[in-house]
Amino acid sequence: MDSVAQTYTFRWGIIGCGKIAEKFADDLVTYVPNATLHAVASRDLDKAKAFGAKYNTPHAFGSYEEMLKSGLIDVVYIATPHAQHHENTLMCLEAGIPVLCEKAFAINTQMVQEMIAKSQEKNLFLMEAIWSRFHPAINQVEEIIKAGTIGEIKHIVADFGFLAHYDENARLFNPALTGGSLYDIGIYPLFISKLLLGKPSEVKAVATFAPTGVDMNCSVALAFPNGATASLFSTLAAETDTTCTIYGTKGKIFISGRFHETFSFTLKLAGEAPQVFQTERNGYGYSYEAIDVQRCLTEGKTENDRLPLQFSLELMELMCEIRSQIGLKYPQEA
Repeated sequence: MDSVAQTYTFRWGIIGCGKIAEKFADDLVTYVPNATLHAVASRDLDKAKAFGAKYNTPHAFGSYEEMLKSGLIDVVYIATPHAQHHENTLMCLEAGIPVLCEKAFAINTQMVQEMIAKSQEKNLFLMEAIWSRFHPAINQVEEIIKAGTIGEIKHIVADFGFLAHYDENARLFNPALTGGSLYDIGIYPLFISKLLLGKPSEVKAVATFAPTGVDMNCSVALAFPNGATASLFSTLAAETDTTCTIYGTKGKIFISGRFHETFSFTLKLAGEAPQVFQTERNGYGYSYEAIDVQRCLTEGKTENDRLPLQFSLELMELMCEIRSQIGLKYPQEA
């Protein structure tokens, strides 16, 4: 990396000014070197201005298209609801802007394939914002497992649940906004199992549903080619421990709640006392993915080598298989 690349300040833009965008923006301006939040866009100009004012953002736009055509940003973070990710990503890539798009990446596999194809056509960077992939705790757990410390993984148990206020028009319960536990929080247990065990060879899923028809509870059992299994659960109906336990032939790792953004984990080997590891987490934990996006852009990559697009495609294939088994179809797919 030359000195020019080292000192370049990336001008970030944000599409969508909701709660997750606020967390990302907080971390971006506080913990990401060589970055500035240069522009924000919302369909509501007043909302964009209010959001931008909080972070001293110099530019606010009342339309996504206007920001993308402005020439004021180098990379965009898409924080709109799941149902809009496909359209918004294609729009950004068509405008020549590299994209970090929130998860779930899109509604279905075909949409993700189109997003990847557009990225390749335009030779532009694209990445799903699975922020947990870049967390220090997850990285350290992965290193311990790769070193063979707990032996071969035989089973993973992971959950994510909270008690959501039921509102049929709210994002979590509205089918038009791809509501349900699976896409909102079930993706985290699925992510950790895929990161550590790869693509499953067998999938079994059951669910219970909210009155709007989206999944309230979703329970998934996975089997993998190496003989390992996983038990994963998500719910909008109860607060769960939101932990992850990884069982190996020599011991286990327990990732404390909430496991996808944890401050600690415990290593317990057979016949030995537990070892507790305290881990770093700056702010909310979103800075790490932004830093890695900037690394990739500096290196001229069109996808992240630590979170390749094939990973996101296979994750979406898995979620679509789960939806098929539980009988959940979104209106956009009718």
